Amino acid sequence: MAVTLEQLKKLRLDTGVSMMACKKALEETNGDYETAVQLLRKKGVAKAASRAERITGNGVIASYIHSNNTLGVLVHLGCETDFVAKNEEFQSLGRNIAMHIAASSPLYVSPEEVPTELVEKEKEIWAEQLKTEGKPENMIEKIMEGKEKKFREEVSLLTQPYVKNPEITIGQLLSDYITKIGENIKVVKFIRFSV
Repeated sequence: MAVTLEQLKKLRLDTGVSMMACKKALEETNGDYETAVQLLRKKGVAKAASRAERITGNGVIASYIHSNNTLGVLVHLGCETDFVAKNEEFQSLGRNIAMHIAASSPLYVSPEEVPTELVEKEKEIWAEQLKTEGKPENMIEKIMEGKEKKFREEVSLLTQPYVKNPEITIGQLLSDYITKIGENIKVVKFIRFSV
């Protein structure tokens, strides 16, 4: 199937990747737009993973102050070059992540950063709840694994659904920007203040 210029323009606009990559994706998927988008996202995730080890020595401190002035967030969003740090799209990403942090109250950047002590305290509570509910002993361990995974994801920024688009996580949002901008981007740290 021949790829039309309109399809190329739309895919380029929606994904932000190069025209050649869009053309290749549309050709590989026989012009199926949705499949082409998914293909580009999968390739983008692979590219983002390959860039994850690159040093992010530049970046911005983005902020968000809620309209009632009782909630504020500072986030350090890192990138590789000052060229990208000065880019309006990158700075906007930082502001959007700060706004997400204000709305969703994550405690840590990633699930791996959640302290074992905190998880152990939660496990004690879950174990008591499960025993009270009368769950069989052999099921409790499996349930606890699922609860731990869910807990770590809920309190971690990168695994939370993005408030502006709950279809993707903050981690996926960053991967999309890594693909679009072409260099590693990461949330170095953040702090949330509230009165």
